[in-house]
Amino acid sequence: MKPKIHYHLLMFAIVLLIVSFKVSAVEPENALKFKHFSYIDQQGTGLEVFSFLKPEDWQFDGGINWIPDNPAMPAVIPFRVYNTKGKDEFEVFANRCFFWTTNLQLLAMFPPGTKYFGSKVKLPVKAQAALKKIILPDERKNYPDFKIISESDLPELAQALGAGKQAQGIGKSDASGAKIRFSYTKNGVGMEEEIYAVVENLTFPVNSMQGTFFNTLWYVDYIFSFKCEKGKLEDKTRIFQTITSSFRLNPKWYAKYSNLIEYMAKQQIWQIQSVGEFSRMLSQMSDQMRTEQQTQFESRGNVYDKVSEKFSDNTLGINRFYDPYEGHEVELPSGYNHAWCNNNGEYIVTDNPNYNPNVGSNLNWQELERK
Repeated sequence: MKPKIHYHLLMFAIVLLIVSFKVSAVEPENALKFKHFSYIDQQGTGLEVFSFLKPEDWQFDGGINWIPDNPAMPAVIPFRVYNTKGKDEFEVFANRCFFWTTNLQLLAMFPPGTKYFGSKVKLPVKAQAALKKIILPDERKNYPDFKIISESDLPELAQALGAGKQAQGIGKSDASGAKIRFSYTKNGVGMEEEIYAVVENLTFPVNSMQGTFFNTLWYVDYIFSFKCEKGKLEDKTRIFQTITSSFRLNPKWYAKYSNLIEYMAKQQIWQIQSVGEFSRMLSQMSDQMRTEQQTQFESRGNVYDKVSEKFSDNTLGINRFYDPYEGHEVELPSGYNHAWCNNNGEYIVTDNPNYNPNVGSNLNWQELERK
């Protein structure tokens, strides 16, 4: 049985809020510019992995981490994007990959807590339990005054992943989603954070002389959070909503990564000694998707829209505009009647009909047409 084709790349973009009361070359005090950002796979393919929009004074930190001994999930891409002038931050965490079996003899050789072909041996749990018992203890255990405010299941996230399709006729698969809101103190500042995750399971039969056993590969993935100073999280809903809706994963990179996992499984390459070997193998993989890979890629893209809709239980719509420079639609937050862009990949949204970014600028700004 092949390990599940898995990709970890999570969602990303930031929005620009502009309020101006006269035509001026000086931007309003609370204005933000945001620009197209592209993350390139420097270690493997040289291709763009994903892109998003971010304010010019926000910083990106993180990138690909290769896991040479885990063929089911040979790479993770944790990163964060944060406001250099405040405490606002969007963070994506490294996925976790686990293994479980009903084969007691195998469990005796690889007890819980050890690793089996790179995956930690652990009994599967649902998404809410995974957040409380695995992710939060790992990621937020050192913060004082930690307190869970609310927790809930999000089955629509699991449904958007296409749960039940990963097994492809052999065994069964399922998924669950959840979110938890919590508060804590960091560097003397009260913080509030909302974290999301999905747990996916793929269980398949294994025939042996002792009978039929069932092995389970399960993943905690799509782990990401929004954080602000305490009391300000709701005010940032539009920003974080746009983060999740405007992220774009490059299908050519995803195809190479998926084909690498499949190749490793077929060739039983359970351990690679160096990142350089990954790079050479990855560069040789095809950048074409099979039909089932394409379907999975497209269905998983729906997750970003679901997250956008469900952040803090507030549904604030997304407006679609046509970008004449890029030649495609761009999603920007609702609530603003005017949007502008230039050929440097920068965007502005505003409620002020008199604000014109061309005034005093050497760039060519065009007002966008709403779709």
